[in-house]
Amino acid sequence: MTPLAVADPGGLVQSVDWVAVAPPLIAALAGLVVLVADLLLKGSQKKALSWLAIGGLTLALAALLPLALGDPHSTFCVTSGGCSYEVDHFTLAFQLLVLGGALIAALLSVHTVAQDRLPGGEFWFLLLSSAAGAALLPASRDLATLVVALEVASLPAFALVALRRDGRGAEAALKFFLSSVTATAVMLLGVSFVYAATGTLHLSAVADALTTAPAQLRHLAEAGAVLTLVGFAFKTAAVPFHFWVPDTYVGAPVPVAGYLSVVGKAAGLAGLALVTTVAFRPYGHTWGLVLAVLAAATMTAGNVAALRQRAAAPDSAVRLLAWSSVSQAGYLLVPLAAAGYADSGRPVGATVAYALVYGVVNLGAFAAVAATGHSRLDDFQGLFARNRWTALALAFFLLCLAGLPPGVVGLFGKVVVFRAAVDAGLGWLAVVMAANVVVALYYYLAWTAKLFAPAEDTVRTRIPGPLTATLGLTAAAAVVLSAAPQLVLQVVSGSLFR
Repeated sequence: MTPLAVADPGGLVQSVDWVAVAPPLIAALAGLVVLVADLLLKGSQKKALSWLAIGGLTLALAALLPLALGDPHSTFCVTSGGCSYEVDHFTLAFQLLVLGGALIAALLSVHTVAQDRLPGGEFWFLLLSSAAGAALLPASRDLATLVVALEVASLPAFALVALRRDGRGAEAALKFFLSSVTATAVMLLGVSFVYAATGTLHLSAVADALTTAPAQLRHLAEAGAVLTLVGFAFKTAAVPFHFWVPDTYVGAPVPVAGYLSVVGKAAGLAGLALVTTVAFRPYGHTWGLVLAVLAAATMTAGNVAALRQRAAAPDSAVRLLAWSSVSQAGYLLVPLAAAGYADSGRPVGATVAYALVYGVVNLGAFAAVAATGHSRLDDFQGLFARNRWTALALAFFLLCLAGLPPGVVGLFGKVVVFRAAVDAGLGWLAVVMAANVVVALYYYLAWTAKLFAPAEDTVRTRIPGPLTATLGLTAAAAVVLSAAPQLVLQVVSGSLFR
């Protein structure tokens, strides 16, 4: 009979590195502060809730600074198996993307919450809670924490989509919820298979155990690895787990759609990168091929659907951005596929760099749509005559997404992704990507051309202050990155993991 007592009970008690866990912790505490403040504030005083949320996200971002300047941190460690929470370059890059994206979405939402009469306390609490889960995920280094972080990021997002009570919000949230629950159930089944085959949940320990797993358990482990990838593939909107995207984006408030397109996708990518390059490293060639096929299918399906959008159709602008985000997910998957054929996880740096670029310009495009209040592509006809700065900003964002000058950072982002595929020997995937980039030029340039076309209505429109500030912030960030792309692309050359 095995004794239940441990040799050193005191070893189970350990100190928590509060500096390491500060970014997600601050976001979570800010959510609790907003929830309590919503009970205490009355009437017009509730407007302060938005600035409490924005302040919390700003503090969470500031908490990344001491981590970036110091040595790598880790906490919640065990003697055998590693640590459950680690802060390295990979963690910092994705936490910057997640918290920065949430901050921009919050700035966008200030006007939307008031205009659509959304319940402010619930909205800001849900946004902060989701952001806290998304910030926790890239630091997670065991499968249990990964699953918990993914669900903390996802569950509030369902409610955020449903807050616009016009019928479409509830339908969009239901589609999002049912698809996500199915993917999560499959992923949990996969995690249980992996645990049964390896006897551990820590990612590095799983990798070690897979290399020495008995022959009779290898099929179980392989099945578990495949099923585990399903949940993260859903979050990245990879084919065939992408059907929820257009209806969800259209039914949600525009800032929430922008949040899902960047922060939700970043959380899925972070989890996918961790389980593949760290936990399932011994199966690299298998999941590398699977991700390569998914990347090709995803970028192709997204671009074909975007091409089919009719300019006069209702909500065609948001639907085009939704399908564009699906195609961009395909590009983001390319370096992850390449990592399966490399000796290390270095190609993942291309995904991180491209994700940072995509996050800025895609949120900028959603900010322009929110600022104009237009839902159809035809409504953008002649926007330059009515609001030249908004038109110029949107045109710049679209050119960055297309990878055309002057959107230099978008061009460099695609180049590093393309190079990752070529260096890994995935020439066929590089060809598919090049063809899709050319196809995407059509709808990006068609939308850009509409902005500068002659317009019947030339009455200048006034944009609310918070939307103007958000649009200016994202445009300035995109211009700076285009002038100095090395600020983002330097992550490609360095090591992301310790």
